[in-house]
Amino acid sequence: MWKRGTGRLGPALRRGVALGLGLVAVWGVGLTVDGAALGAGLASVGEEPALAVALLSSRLGELPGRERALTGWGRLMVERSPLLAAGEGAVLELRASRQHQEDPAAPDTGPVDGDDEEEPDLRPSPGGEGIVEMTGQGKEGSKYLSDGGVYVYNRTNFDLDSTLLQEGAVDVPLGEGPQILIVHTHGSEAYSQTDGDIYEESDPYRTTDCTHNVVRVGEEMATIFRAHGLQVVHDTTLFDYPAYNGAYDRSQAAVANWLEQYPTIKVVLDVHRDALVGSEGEIYKMVSQEAGQKVAQVMLVIGSNGGGAEHPRWKDNLAFALRLQKELVRGYSSLARPIVLRNSRYNQQLSPGSILVEVGGHGNSLSEAIAGARLWADNVARTLLELNG
Repeated sequence: MWKRGTGRLGPALRRGVALGLGLVAVWGVGLTVDGAALGAGLASVGEEPALAVALLSSRLGELPGRERALTGWGRLMVERSPLLAAGEGAVLELRASRQHQEDPAAPDTGPVDGDDEEEPDLRPSPGGEGIVEMTGQGKEGSKYLSDGGVYVYNRTNFDLDSTLLQEGAVDVPLGEGPQILIVHTHGSEAYSQTDGDIYEESDPYRTTDCTHNVVRVGEEMATIFRAHGLQVVHDTTLFDYPAYNGAYDRSQAAVANWLEQYPTIKVVLDVHRDALVGSEGEIYKMVSQEAGQKVAQVMLVIGSNGGGAEHPRWKDNLAFALRLQKELVRGYSSLARPIVLRNSRYNQQLSPGSILVEVGGHGNSLSEAIAGARLWADNVARTLLELNG
């Protein structure tokens, strides 16, 4: 991960040095081992394209996902090695199949589902020092499901099509008493220390200071909801501190207690921020231009029973997220990243109005996150009132 004030050799220089050292090493081995044994060993390498991938990756860097041929140092090395040249096709095939794993867009949303599909289509543009700005957008085909300009990226074990988006029912009737619960399973998640937002870290890009982490973002949402006349409970507990492991178990117990105490709660929002790091250590931040203002994008994550755990109403959670997203895309050009559907439940089995909300990433500033969160909450409040009008 890139860190402020840490210098790095340029990629080209680093790769050149690595190649030179590698050639010296091969020359040295050739002087000290039996030629036949060395030839057999190199031949075995040529028969293992996965190993060739690792060697090329570690010495030459990653290939751009859209390229179908080696370039630069990769081309030079392959042309000088009949073994690697013979396996170039296999190398490219394996590299292409693994490219999605190295895409920086993977959301930091709790338990790893073991999914290995490609990431949402992101278009980068150079940003500030060590940070790259990106705008997440959906696309037709691949693992995307779409309906009316809303995209859902399927990261589950299910083979789904867009008919899924017509299933499920929105079930969020609002009555008297608390209606919305905001929690933070990973409450210490914080943002880039820019725009004057300086805080004491408990871990990299984390802080227990709730005026600088996602708890602050949740409070901004709560303020907007209350301005619309909605009643909100905001649980500011840091379930991920001092121990990160077990955070979802702890937040589950808290949500269950709140729902028991206030049966009128129909909407449960678990507010996070994403974490995006590129293969060269660059940090990505998700941004949208709205009314001339740069704001953090918002991504909704919906769980399912794809991991085998009981979750009978996950399609209702998805239907609720879809309704919110449809209203959002009508009002804003790119505030919403595609909805992500995953195997894990993220405690959403507790209520059909539960959603995990990712506001920006750790490359975003707190001010960008607050701006995006306020726009999103305003839109959600209007949608909830319309549903209950």
